[in-house]
Amino acid sequence: MITFLKSAVPVATVAAGRERVSETVRSVIADIRSRGDAAVREYSERFDRWSPESFLLDAEEIERIIAGVPQQVIDDIATVQANVRRFAQLQRDSLTEFEVEMAPGVHLGQKHIPITATGAYVPGGRYPLTASAHMTIVTAKVAGVPRVAACTPPIRGEIPAATVAAMSMAGADEIYLLGGIQAVVALALGTETIGRVNLLAGPGNAFVAEAKRQLFGEVGIDLFAGPTEILVIADEQADPFIVAVDLLSQAEHGPDSPAILVTTSERVARESMAHIEAILPDMPTNDMAGPAWRDHGQVLVVNDIIEAFAVADSFAFEHVEVLTREPRLALTAMHDYGALFLGEGTCVSYGDKVIGTNHVLPTRGSARFTGGLWVGKYLKTVTYQEVTNPASTADLGELCGRASRVELFEGHARSGDVRAAKFGSFECAWSDHDFARVAAGD
Repeated sequence: MITFLKSAVPVATVAAGRERVSETVRSVIADIRSRGDAAVREYSERFDRWSPESFLLDAEEIERIIAGVPQQVIDDIATVQANVRRFAQLQRDSLTEFEVEMAPGVHLGQKHIPITATGAYVPGGRYPLTASAHMTIVTAKVAGVPRVAACTPPIRGEIPAATVAAMSMAGADEIYLLGGIQAVVALALGTETIGRVNLLAGPGNAFVAEAKRQLFGEVGIDLFAGPTEILVIADEQADPFIVAVDLLSQAEHGPDSPAILVTTSERVARESMAHIEAILPDMPTNDMAGPAWRDHGQVLVVNDIIEAFAVADSFAFEHVEVLTREPRLALTAMHDYGALFLGEGTCVSYGDKVIGTNHVLPTRGSARFTGGLWVGKYLKTVTYQEVTNPASTADLGELCGRASRVELFEGHARSGDVRAAKFGSFECAWSDHDFARVAAGD
């Protein structure tokens, strides 16, 4: 049995807000599709009060911006990017290309080809999210993407210097000081001054996420994203203060970020809630974390750890933190999550900022069918075939003819027939003259 000590606002309330976002995004896409750069500039002026001569930073500007960043920040960016790069490289190394001879002279193969151009969106309207540059640009470069065009918005009219440094150090080929819907649409469709890309990656606010959703099909995307989510699984051994701190660490992403505690201990539940109420008033990001916890926070008490894992799976959340006596049980017990954070020594913030795994993860239940951003997202896994043995192609031709006619695909069947005739002893009544010519090699 599940006991709810705290519930979230009704789903219908959230859905109404999404529809308003959808309408706004639809109109902006249509405008930029029609007017290109002129529309992009107007939206940048309206939403960000930003209209430089060029949104693209040249090499000299980038060098000047980076020179103003404290050395400790540069060193930390380099350390974190090394972690991300190493993990992404291990992912890339796990992907193998192969060619196998399935039958005499029948060669089948698989290759991994990098996408030729990707767009990396690095959020920054509220916070300078330098970590998103590591996740979207470093990973793309490890995959071998030759062109990465990266966008980030100004913050209150100022250039986010640390973010620009992170984008440059990550290997971005183009850096645009441009944010919001207009940045995503410009990358996806292309304008007079911004070349279009083939895949968009990176987190963003509700408008950015909706723009990616509406553009999907014209351009690839990493995944359908929504507000940041955290679910903490705790047993009676968990420290309620750490539970509270970790829930709020993700709630501060935005006022619509869900934070959920599923615990086997009512004591841990109530003490965690008390700590949250005590921490929130003086929290510098209370303007975001407060409404998020008020409207989207939930606390559930369950009977045992097995039920806790099942309940967590039913949410299919982006981040699942396991603060239990045996946290690694979750690796076999759970199936639907974006990323697991196992034990008190591990927190979601490590994954967000420094540890090396990718922080672009599935939300709104999409963890039921996809994982997060990884090096494989920037690769197209393609196949090739070659038949060099005459007997084998003749056998395949006869098999193809029979299989195709079961499905009433006569054209497919004849494509097999002509090879069966040319390379074997196949006879067919549909065109004796043509078969004789094919068999003679004319």
